[in-house]
Amino acid sequence: MAIEVHDGVAAEVGRIRVRRVLPRRKLRTVGAWCFADHMGPAEVTEESGLDVGPHPHTGLQTVTWLMDGAVLHRDSLGSEQLIRPGQVNLMTAGRGVVHSEEHTGTYRGTLQGVQLWVAQPEAHRHGDPAFDHHAGLPAVAWDGAEATLIAGEYLGARSPAGFATDLLGMQVQVAPGVTRFPLRTDFEHAVIALDGPLLVGAPGRDRAIAEPRTPTAPGQIAALGTGHAELEVQAREPVRLMLLGGVPFPEPVFMWWNFVARSADEVSGFYADWRDRGDRFGEVPSPLDRIPAPSPPWEPVRSTHPW
Repeated sequence: MAIEVHDGVAAEVGRIRVRRVLPRRKLRTVGAWCFADHMGPAEVTEESGLDVGPHPHTGLQTVTWLMDGAVLHRDSLGSEQLIRPGQVNLMTAGRGVVHSEEHTGTYRGTLQGVQLWVAQPEAHRHGDPAFDHHAGLPAVAWDGAEATLIAGEYLGARSPAGFATDLLGMQVQVAPGVTRFPLRTDFEHAVIALDGPLLVGAPGRDRAIAEPRTPTAPGQIAALGTGHAELEVQAREPVRLMLLGGVPFPEPVFMWWNFVARSADEVSGFYADWRDRGDRFGEVPSPLDRIPAPSPPWEPVRSTHPW
């Protein structure tokens, strides 16, 4: 029942430094959320930004959310969409899709955001790929907090973004002091601190003997399982955070590189399709180079010699 804090790891995505807070060794998913990168903040120009060349996905939905800046999305469905703060890009991979994330040609300044993946359940993960852009998202305010609802429903508001599993995703700015979040008790939840330290707690029925609030800093994720009706967050100054939640995902998930699957054998097939330019994946008209997949560690090394 206690809050568990997990350290993220630093990584490079395109030309931007990120903090990868999900998955972690002891925290693979939060509901169907299976991946979370906090990108930036980084300074970008009109001709140099995130700049992730064409790469494939399977079995997931990508949720791109910006706090600062702008990114140009292109994909193998023919979509070309500029995303700005307060908007969400939702790409459904299904059986396979390719996309790139590029500089805009017009924006210069700070880039910061969160890239999230949602694992698709068995009944949906072999379906058609799709892309949606939502420029208007609902806002909710309570207890000194202001939130934009990216996924799911909260305090009577519902995001227009569509998912196959019951989810919650929202960016929240909390005021100094303690903010209390009503929770669904059948959801797992996690808090990602974005630009300042927080104390995170889950009070019990008897507040006098509740667990003490746990320090959480940018680059960390604080997670709690099901059974909690309330979350408490304490901040010394206004702080932005991401709150994720969802019903525990009922299927085993096998993730490798950009693929969400159920087994290593499935991933081997996806890897071969991308390597050999098979029919599963299309093309993206991007000025950036196509990203080759690294060989899965369980695959035999292919010799380049003629014997």
